[in-house]
Amino acid sequence: MSRAVIETLVWTALALGVIGVYLSWTAGRLDRLHSRMDAARAALDAQLVRRASVVLEVATSGVLDPASSIVLYEAAHGARQAEEEQREVAESELSQALRAVFADAAQVDLLKAAPGGEAAAEELAAAVRRVPMARRFHNDAVRAARALRRHRKVRWFRLAGHAPFPLAFEMDDEPPADLADRP
Repeated sequence: MSRAVIETLVWTALALGVIGVYLSWTAGRLDRLHSRMDAARAALDAQLVRRASVVLEVATSGVLDPASSIVLYEAAHGARQAEEEQREVAESELSQALRAVFADAAQVDLLKAAPGGEAAAEELAAAVRRVPMARRFHNDAVRAARALRRHRKVRWFRLAGHAPFPLAFEMDDEPPADLADRP
């Protein structure tokens, strides 16, 4: 073999090695983004379950009027029992029920005035505030993974493997103003 052929083979092997390292790095980055997205989804699920549990406790405490208790109980129960395909709708309905029940500051004051109500109101306010943050973290992770998965190199070399395309969690998570604003 001539020296020119050897140099060409060496440069070709070097170029393929660099491309392989780059693709491996990109696949690792995508894997880390998927792991981050899975962790964020688990945190979101935990916050949604916590919010529904706290709402169920408040609804069954006997502090609120029966109509408000039933509205909250049904919405929280529906959110906890919802199938994955219906989860966004059920969680949005729980948010709407919370806003409807706690639209009046008197309901919050009534809850706080009951024995143990101050702690229940604080726990409910904390749970209601944490859901939008957890959803934002999840959707940010989904957005980053989607951006990387849209690159040609990821599609052409199938660096995502068989992982499903990431989906954002879209729901109404606006907290009741009187509940979220109170200390």
